[in-house]
Amino acid sequence: MTFVGRDGQWHGHVTFRPQDSDGESDEVRTADIFIEASEAEIDHKARGLGRPLFRALLSSAMHTRRGDEARQSPKTRRWFRKLLLKNSEELSASAEGHLDASDGMSDTAQLRSLYQSYRLDQVCHFITLVDPECFEAAVASILEGQRVDFGAKDRLQLGMLVIEYIEARIPMPPFEVWVEDFLAHTEEYMLYSHTLHRERRLP
Repeated sequence: MTFVGRDGQWHGHVTFRPQDSDGESDEVRTADIFIEASEAEIDHKARGLGRPLFRALLSSAMHTRRGDEARQSPKTRRWFRKLLLKNSEELSASAEGHLDASDGMSDTAQLRSLYQSYRLDQVCHFITLVDPECFEAAVASILEGQRVDFGAKDRLQLGMLVIEYIEARIPMPPFEVWVEDFLAHTEEYMLYSHTLHRERRLP
């Protein structure tokens, strides 16, 4: 769901509705996890979310609506890394599973999935390099002024805001440049991904 906020920016949130729903009373929604200059940018980023993030967003929204008591969560930095790696791994696995030896890496849709996985990996890599205490302070600074209820069940929604903020500030190559380099050094990219996802350590 998208709308123009008082700040003139496009805002967006995710609304979940049961398949047999009769109306809006059964809906649950996230906080406004997207703030962009255009509706198209929100649409692009929303389509890049993997299933793990959507499942987690649904769980977070349901818990927030029910008002359940929060259970103690893992340390902030570790939680962010786990979330990013899980989503990145699924994007990468999905893309690789559709790329067969006959057409190599020519499928643009699958390459875009691998590119999105690469971007998430870079955010994860960056977070890992930051001192835990400094990262927690940075998260607190990033979220300052956001009109989101800071309950433990909102942690995933708040996490999305932080991830968006970090990703927008890390220098990354545009898709076209990345594709050219990826096709020229595919084995190196796959080794990086394998080390990060399977071995759970920095390459």
